Amino acid sequence: MPSNAGTTRLVIVESPAKAKTISGYLGPGYVVEASFGHVRDLPRNAADVPAKYKGESWARLGVDVDNGFHALYVVSADRKQQISKLIKLAKEVDEILLATDEDREGEAIAWHLVETLKPKVPVKRMVFHEITKPAIQAAVANPREIDRDLVDAQEARRILDRLYGYEVSPVLWKKVMPKLSAGRVQSVATRIVVERERQRMAFRSAEYWDILATLAVENAGEGPRVVNATLLALNGDRLATGKDFEPTTGRVKPGAGVVHLDEGGARGLAARLEGRAFTVTRVEEKPYRRRPYAPFITSTLQQEAARKLRFSSQQTMRTAQRLYENGYITYMRTDSVNLSETAVAAARRQIVELYGERNVPPEPRRYTGKVKNAQEAHEAIRPAGDNFRTPGELRNELSVEEYKLYELIWRRTIASQMTDAVGSSVSVRIRAVSSAQEEADFGATGKTITDPGFLRAYVESSDDENAEAEDAERRLPTLVKDQPLTAEELAAQGHHTQPPARYTEASLVKALEELGIGRPSTYASIMQTIQDRGYVVKRGQAMIPSFLAFAVVGLMERHYPRLIDYGFTASMENELDEIAGGDHAAVDFLTAFYFGTTNGAGDQDIARSGGLKKLVTENLSDIDARSVNSIRLFTDDDGREVVVRVGRYGPYLQRALPGEQPTPAVEGEEGGGQGDRASIPEGLAPDELTPEKVHELFLGGGGERKLGDDPATGEPILLKSGRFGPYVASGERKSSLLRAQSPDSLTLADALKLLSLPRLVGVDPQGNEVLANNGRYGPYVKRGEEFRSLDSEDRMFTVTLDEALALLAAPKTRQRRAAAPPLREVGVDPLTEKPLVIKDGRFGPYVTDGETNASLRRGQTPEALSLEEASEMLAEKRAKGPAPRKKTAKKAAPAKKATAAKKATAAKKTAAATKATAAKKTTTAKTTTAKKATPRKAAAASGSDD
Repeated sequence: MPSNAGTTRLVIVESPAKAKTISGYLGPGYVVEASFGHVRDLPRNAADVPAKYKGESWARLGVDVDNGFHALYVVSADRKQQISKLIKLAKEVDEILLATDEDREGEAIAWHLVETLKPKVPVKRMVFHEITKPAIQAAVANPREIDRDLVDAQEARRILDRLYGYEVSPVLWKKVMPKLSAGRVQSVATRIVVERERQRMAFRSAEYWDILATLAVENAGEGPRVVNATLLALNGDRLATGKDFEPTTGRVKPGAGVVHLDEGGARGLAARLEGRAFTVTRVEEKPYRRRPYAPFITSTLQQEAARKLRFSSQQTMRTAQRLYENGYITYMRTDSVNLSETAVAAARRQIVELYGERNVPPEPRRYTGKVKNAQEAHEAIRPAGDNFRTPGELRNELSVEEYKLYELIWRRTIASQMTDAVGSSVSVRIRAVSSAQEEADFGATGKTITDPGFLRAYVESSDDENAEAEDAERRLPTLVKDQPLTAEELAAQGHHTQPPARYTEASLVKALEELGIGRPSTYASIMQTIQDRGYVVKRGQAMIPSFLAFAVVGLMERHYPRLIDYGFTASMENELDEIAGGDHAAVDFLTAFYFGTTNGAGDQDIARSGGLKKLVTENLSDIDARSVNSIRLFTDDDGREVVVRVGRYGPYLQRALPGEQPTPAVEGEEGGGQGDRASIPEGLAPDELTPEKVHELFLGGGGERKLGDDPATGEPILLKSGRFGPYVASGERKSSLLRAQSPDSLTLADALKLLSLPRLVGVDPQGNEVLANNGRYGPYVKRGEEFRSLDSEDRMFTVTLDEALALLAAPKTRQRRAAAPPLREVGVDPLTEKPLVIKDGRFGPYVTDGETNASLRRGQTPEALSLEEASEMLAEKRAKGPAPRKKTAKKAAPAKKATAAKKATAAKKTAAATKATAAKKTTTAKTTTAKKATPRKAAAASGSDD
């Protein structure tokens, strides 16, 4: 689209990939440049605070809470070079168009750009929800002003998260463990996962039985000739199923009024039904109809990508971002299920082409979202453009990840505008009377789909992997009332109740959405944050909370229940939405939350407690660290209470009789303990600490085991499990196990051998001791400060003095290894046209073009890194410029000036001593001040907000 004659416009977007795509749609007169995301933020630590603010009491917090919650923003260090470039470009153009994303974050980035660049030319905001030529041209032709309500909402969210994280996190450091973090949404998400694990830990399985009857149909004609029916009732009383048992006791719920069959009862009844007549007592047929699913929003896309493609939330959003920036799909952060008229028309045309006109309903389908405060002006996630491209057309343009996700989005969009799936469902009841005159009622259900409709294009998956697919059919023979059937087999079958399933990323996102917590732009980051903080680990798709998470959630529930309450957290989201809509003032909201003064706004319960500031500073001494770091499991058969203690170096088990006196703490743990202790093996889930497993750990599977007594000293030799693995100890002596040794097969002789290290090999002619030992980098011999490696661990015990001296006499040689081949060839960088490869470096894998290197970020893998991601990482690295070189030490002064230098040094020492004496007098006062400042300093360094 040509610019006005003689007019030059600067278009600023977030990413280089987006800039490249958009620049292709604009004609001459447009300069498209990237900001590389956010350009300003609150200070991350004390070093980020500008000099003129360092003396302010609120500087490290980054928010002046006493003056309208004014935020102190600083330009990120890795953005300064790019900002300088943008400032230069802004002086050379006639107009600036801010083309950042259309959500609150994008609006805030646009505002920060204006505040940072301080342009002298007109600035407009251009918005679009897809990167196609018509959409970009329309956005340029119809710019608007920056929406200050959206900016205020984003700023309020950022400040809210900073206040929450920086005030609550220090409590966790003092009472649980250093460097932990709390967050408005991350703490609630962690609580959801912990509560599910608590349910699993309290769960007690129950066994129940029924009978599966295989019944033959005479003269069945075409179709199935047998019916598989399950026993449902006995003598008119319903048979117990899983829902009839209490999850914490495994007993039938009081008043359930059901028959609970055990194995003997089921097998006996099956025997009594052998040879008896079976008769159809009821046949009910109903029409079956299933409407299509709504198009994708952010949360449902993450859920289905997890179920169908096994993508993490972060992986889904990264891939969707690339598809959006390259013009393949619409904006991927949305909570609206709306489709534009052009999108509906495109979908209906494509359905006719691919599936036939009979699969298009007479009227376009419209969907209503279930998400609170959804931004209905936005669209759902769909293929971009007015004519959708099929996945087959893009197979050679997209990476494997991109292709899979695009196909998922395309199928869901097409299916949303197709006809219903229709068919019929049948329910049959069958009765038999046993030889003991017991009336046994069996049931069978069937489903037949006569017209799949939208199911031709898309079938939604379920979090329950055992659930039946929507398009699955269960065909039954044609049956009528009073029809006789013959039992071919009667099989008693047992079942066990199952604990509630652990959350996956998909089901946790769904839970947060249903609770009204979080927003489309935050789900993926929350999933990643709770894993990065060590609160949750993934085993396959399941999310398992750590005992550290139990301690943190327990503290919050006991002492700050409102801050971790689901309803309260959702209400904060609602208030932020009201700020975005212009119906609420951000300063009133923040004042109510932080100081507890409502002015008719804010949460009343927080207000009554005096606000966040008072909540976390008063009664801090009432929080018992030992209590919050103790997770009670059960009382064992000997009456000892078994608990998990969250210690400085990880969780461990402890058991003690009531009133048992404390014993000294184990090495590396703070404070005293009670009773026996045992380490918890890494990777063991909380619900796996059953009484049987705990008993095994205390017997030696992970705790202490006595191997015998040292014949020389008489002291016991113990096998222990420590922070860095198993080791043996006797008195003051300790030694780690060798690589080839297993704790299970370790003998007393093996332990004595280990405890003999370091071994005195002998004395050299000069009287120096020569030792053999095991170290961080393997076995070695040592004389003074000289070291030489041994070629095997066994050599520590067999190497002779002559052999050791020969090794020590030989010069140190460091053989240069041949350059390792790259881990993967990524492709040609679209920005520089250089080949990109991933290599394995000293600090992990990195991507390089031969000149610039960029380390892979947390969560990225060499296999999954896309060309677009690699290109963008290198572009960001180039934008930062080369790392500053360290200053070299100054050369020593010439010898003739040595006397003068000595005099100057003496004078400096005298002055320093005088200063030290004066400073000593004020140490107490300064220490007190420093202690008060420490939490803020640590908080700033931790980056503890969401």
